[in-house]
Amino acid sequence: MSILFETLGFAARAAIVFITFAACVAVLVLSLRGRRGARKEGRLEVTRLNERFDRLALSLRLATMSPRASRAELKAFAAAEKRRVPSDRRAFVLDFKGDVLATAVEHLREEVSAVLAVATPTDRVVVRLESPGGAAHSYGLAASQIARLRERGVHVTACVDRVAASGGYMMACVADEIVAAPFAIVGSIGVAAPVPNAHRLLERNGVDYETATAGRYKRTVTFFGAITDEGRRKFQEQLEETHALFKGFVQRHRPKLDVEAIATGEYWHGERGHELRLVDRLATSDDVLRELSREYELLGLRYHARRGVVDRLSTGAASVAEHAVLSLVARLGTPYT
Repeated sequence: MSILFETLGFAARAAIVFITFAACVAVLVLSLRGRRGARKEGRLEVTRLNERFDRLALSLRLATMSPRASRAELKAFAAAEKRRVPSDRRAFVLDFKGDVLATAVEHLREEVSAVLAVATPTDRVVVRLESPGGAAHSYGLAASQIARLRERGVHVTACVDRVAASGGYMMACVADEIVAAPFAIVGSIGVAAPVPNAHRLLERNGVDYETATAGRYKRTVTFFGAITDEGRRKFQEQLEETHALFKGFVQRHRPKLDVEAIATGEYWHGERGHELRLVDRLATSDDVLRELSREYELLGLRYHARRGVVDRLSTGAASVAEHAVLSLVARLGTPYT
């Protein structure tokens, strides 16, 4: 057993060294990014999706024709393209694929700002959303980006092909309409904050850990410190408060939902979610875009941040350290949905 304790003690000390080193690297990388990012702007890529759909259909038709018929079809298609007048009704298509920190919000906010700069009352926005949730504060900001569109009177449709759970559903519920695939996962309106605690392990190995604080509840639970009953109760109160905010947010945007019945942390597939009014209708994002393409000019938007030398270097060990530290901070003691 002594060998086991020595091994575990060494692992704990190694973890402390790694976290400290990774934190230093992450802080350095983030500070350099901040200084350089202020001087560089990204670019917005715009894709005309109507043309993409038309060309896919053309490719399939050509595959079933003789060479002579194919030439005639191509000629007719080119002539139709020249005569085509784009609709003055536009549907902007945005993609959001979320991680634990909702880092894609940095692109989403730029895309939303671009839409708001040109949107008219006849325009619409489709958000193809995929996220299992993450840090509550990060997804609150992401949901606020969609709220910016609704506040300006732009109709928003959230499409869920795979998953929009917890923080992902927090984003989806802001939309005017939620469309989900039958087996997509929705719901999970709850809050969790896992906090593994190594205090007893450190104590057995003679390692002292202290945190100097000012404020009675500045640190209620920590990774290495002893967790008191008072700290545990306070931490639970904070989780309950976050959950209440989450429920109120959903209720405000989906008033027909029985929030108390569905805010249990459970998730449902699309069909059951439709029965519970978590979802407005069942369809894939492909179906939604095909429907809109008959009347709207579909414009896919994707913001690309300009990457400097520091960003390129950080894709190696520095980016791994940065992501590890940020994920640790997000999960240990921070409420996430």
